[in-house]
Amino acid sequence: MSTPTVERTRHWLKAHPLALDAALGAGVLACMVAGSFVDPRGEDGVTWGLRTPDPLSLVLISLGAAALVLRRRVPKAVLAFTGALSLVESVTGDPRAPVAMSAVIALYTVAATTDRPTTWRIGLLTMTVLTGSAMFVGPLPWYAQENLAIFAWTGMAAAGGDAVRSRRDFVQAIRERAEKAERTREEEARRRVAEERLRIARDLHDVVAHHIALVNVQAGVAAHVMDKRPDQAKEALGHVREASRSALNELRATVGLLRQSGDPEAPTEPAPGLARLDELAGTFRNAGLRVEVAHVDHGAELPAAVDLAAYRVIQEALTNVQKHAGPVARAEVSVVRVGPNVEITVLDDGTGDGDRPVTGGGHGLLGMRERVTALRGTLTTGPRYGGGFRVHAILPVKVKTRIASEKGPV
Repeated sequence: MSTPTVERTRHWLKAHPLALDAALGAGVLACMVAGSFVDPRGEDGVTWGLRTPDPLSLVLISLGAAALVLRRRVPKAVLAFTGALSLVESVTGDPRAPVAMSAVIALYTVAATTDRPTTWRIGLLTMTVLTGSAMFVGPLPWYAQENLAIFAWTGMAAAGGDAVRSRRDFVQAIRERAEKAERTREEEARRRVAEERLRIARDLHDVVAHHIALVNVQAGVAAHVMDKRPDQAKEALGHVREASRSALNELRATVGLLRQSGDPEAPTEPAPGLARLDELAGTFRNAGLRVEVAHVDHGAELPAAVDLAAYRVIQEALTNVQKHAGPVARAEVSVVRVGPNVEITVLDDGTGDGDRPVTGGGHGLLGMRERVTALRGTLTTGPRYGGGFRVHAILPVKVKTRIASEKGPV
């Protein structure tokens, strides 16, 4: 038989288990009928011979084989029925152990479809009842080989069924672990993609909000003084050009992260950090905002992620001051190293124009909070007593060490 034919036959039998059980019952019936005609002792007590089976034994054999057709649907009921038939044969007839074959198959089915404790209980009960009845109630001596055969076959059936069930459970557990690992890898990949997408969105928002706010202010100044003070308008347009160029450069660097390996190389300009804080404050001063900076870092170099987050928090906070605090507002920026943390504070004394974002509102404050939370820091924002607004962020400096320690030893 060719391999495709074998595979088709196997699939068909899996799809029609009742047909497989009927074939099994027919095979068991043939074996039991053949065994009922065999006399293991013969006339001389030594060689094998033939005998005429009892009609009751043939009836019990037929009933036991027919019951095996339902062994998958009601295995315990089939075991109880075939066990009762074997018990009747042991007590009333001249047993040669053929009827017990159906009980052996039923016991194997029960062991293969239940758990181990149930197999132990039912297997021991079946062995005890069938073997005990054959030894102490049947017509043969208790030590007859037919009685010992019942004991051996019932024990092997229980052990074989339990082994098959254990292997099936083991294979199923391996398959489930593999599927779970695959799902976990897919979920981890989706999570990393979502985090990277969110990080890029924050960078784009910070760049666009900051530079476009400066361009808007400087463009308004140029339009206002174009006729009366062309020199000042020219200076304002120069600031517009510089802010636009900076915005394009940062956008190019951010979008360059999305390029494929075959695309042109992205700019190698380093990410902004607190080293460019004075330059950042200068862009706001050129836009007319009075900014004072106090930067006390004790000469300590911050991790790149913390340095970038600190810069972006200050940039977004000053952008909000420029947009919402009013034309005469004054901002104060302080960066102080306090123990294992770096604390960033941005204050302003503006009265606002009524649309200043509240705590937790607006994409700017949301982006700042996400940046700080990603580094396991804290961000506090809200109005100041007596007027103005306050942004206060605490960033842990040892963020890399903490993450590495959580991963455990390599």
